[in-house]
Amino acid sequence: MTLLPSLLRELENPNLSVDSRAELYCEAAKALEYKGEYEKARKLLSDYWTRIGERPKLEGLEPSTAAELLLRAGVLTGWIGSKNQIADSQEQAKNLISESLSIFESVSYRKKIAEAQTELALCYWRTGELNEARDLLNEALSCLPTHNEVKAKAVLRVGIVECEAASYTKAFRVLTKNALLFQKINNDTLKGSYHLERGTVLRHLFESKPHGDYLDRALIEYAAASYHYERAQHKPYLAYVENQLGLVYFAINRCEEAHQHLDRARRIFVSIKDAGTAAQVDETCACVFLKQGRITEAEEAARAAVRNQEKTGRHGLLAEALITHGRALARLKRYSGAVCFSTRLRLIRTYGQ
Repeated sequence: MTLLPSLLRELENPNLSVDSRAELYCEAAKALEYKGEYEKARKLLSDYWTRIGERPKLEGLEPSTAAELLLRAGVLTGWIGSKNQIADSQEQAKNLISESLSIFESVSYRKKIAEAQTELALCYWRTGELNEARDLLNEALSCLPTHNEVKAKAVLRVGIVECEAASYTKAFRVLTKNALLFQKINNDTLKGSYHLERGTVLRHLFESKPHGDYLDRALIEYAAASYHYERAQHKPYLAYVENQLGLVYFAINRCEEAHQHLDRARRIFVSIKDAGTAAQVDETCACVFLKQGRITEAEEAARAAVRNQEKTGRHGLLAEALITHGRALARLKRYSGAVCFSTRLRLIRTYGQ
């Protein structure tokens, strides 16, 4: 990515105004976000914002510049908080992005309003509030008649939300309808994410209707996703592709190949200290072990997934891990433990706790 070095060179200019300097820092931080380097992005903003839970320093900045800084701090709070399992980080992120959104609305900056709504929607998706996420994304898209990266990100997240809601046909329809948009943009991270999400939706469609060419098409999409993520140098998303490939091979009973991809994914997530996503891989590994009849190993992997997802605040992923752990305990004839997990699962589905 040549944008980042160019921005950093511009920051060496001693004649920059206070607002121009802050805006360049925000743009450089955003470039790092697209590579998955969230901690580096946070450190780049250290003159204005040093840590999660702290309010950015906005004194002396014009409203639109202050709003941009709030937006970047909110986005990074959401990503880093999710990765590092920081309590209440998504609520903190929502607050920062909502404040940013209010300022952009006050100056009628439509593109930035849509961008803030799109980022806020991701925080709601992380906390399982899919209706809120869906409403924000629909509002964002209504502000974006032209093809640009913000619209691409909003469309992509509509697909993610609908996939989470198990509306796979709707998700695929939205993604397919906007194929030209992703061909036109010049952002390998977004292009890769588009192919990753299409592959994921096709995998789910294969699981619900195991016929046709869904699986072959999913593998083609994953190969395209890997190509663009390699170009973007986005290690976390490359690991996501490996995780999805593990799920594909699990679905067609090629369990050893599934483990190979899942092991690669887990190594990457552990190397970048993303315990929450590593826990998702553990839950998938547990499912593969169950299919192989390796029940003790399944219980161990599922227990690790539950332990780590409890810290993330992502109730949907915790529920999945609890279901898998309950299945493993039942297969081990540890019925009292399975009943306890069933009770916890009902509480999560009813009250989100």
